[in-house]
Amino acid sequence: MENLLIDNPVLQTKASEAFIEANTTSVSLHDMMTSHIIPVFTKDNEPLISHTDFISIAEEVSSIVFRDEVIIPANIRVSHPIKGRIPDAKDKPANQLLEKEKTIYYERMMFLIEIPSIRETIDGNTLNLTIGGVKSYTQDNLYNRKGSDEHFKIFIGFKNQVCTNLCVSTDGLQANVKVKNAMQLMQEIQKLITDFRFEKQLEMLKQFPSYSLSEHQFATLVGKCKLYQYLPVSDKKDLPILSFGDYQISAIAKDYYTDQSFCRKPDGSINLWKVYNLFTGANKSSYIDGFLPRSANASSFVSDLVNTMDSGNTSWFLN
Repeated sequence: MENLLIDNPVLQTKASEAFIEANTTSVSLHDMMTSHIIPVFTKDNEPLISHTDFISIAEEVSSIVFRDEVIIPANIRVSHPIKGRIPDAKDKPANQLLEKEKTIYYERMMFLIEIPSIRETIDGNTLNLTIGGVKSYTQDNLYNRKGSDEHFKIFIGFKNQVCTNLCVSTDGLQANVKVKNAMQLMQEIQKLITDFRFEKQLEMLKQFPSYSLSEHQFATLVGKCKLYQYLPVSDKKDLPILSFGDYQISAIAKDYYTDQSFCRKPDGSINLWKVYNLFTGANKSSYIDGFLPRSANASSFVSDLVNTMDSGNTSWFLN
């Protein structure tokens, strides 16, 4: 793969802080391998592809495709713990359980693998190439047998080092990967990575700082985003899709005034790169299941604002 983005500063070699916050816990790959049980298909007691298998496969593919690059081990977040206990401890009160008598696995997991030697700078913010995925066992039919479809989300994009916000576009996201075994999963990850044209995503992102909204336009945008949720379906069909809810839109409005990196200018104006990062920052409050589609939606939504302003037309969200 031709690499035009190699930089050679003192590179980060370990994962930074949380890229998603809502209802998640940080875990190490070692802890997952040694302490977490693996769900099985009930009809034949065969294991599903585990969280650790998913991460290990992604790390292996990344090391093959980007064999000459610096690769940071996966940063992992989990949610929705499923707790249990060994049979010998079935009658013990919970507060008397020993650690060795407890079992646990997490229903939902998301991970990032950063490649800091492939990077770009936009509006003073350094972006690292990032690969990752989401696994939620709620999407699988555990009452079936091995060979049934197992569901994954995989992505490749960039992470803003200033704020850990993820920049994911629809071109870098496969939100409904169905596989029957680990080999198929490896092939899907490799295809996504090799087909991804990061120059195209960067070209889109580099446009954002050149476009600005006045304070009045930003206020109109926030108000219309809130109204959008209650529009009749017939009124929404000709508008860009917006998957951010009321909580996230309120966070965007607050951070317009308070975010240290992406707040308004003294005259109230704000460029679309900052607006985009207010959206991706608010997305960190999303649950794991909805995080990646909403991240891709932030890119397409702000890109649509750019295209509308370029064409000289008026966006419903700004009018």
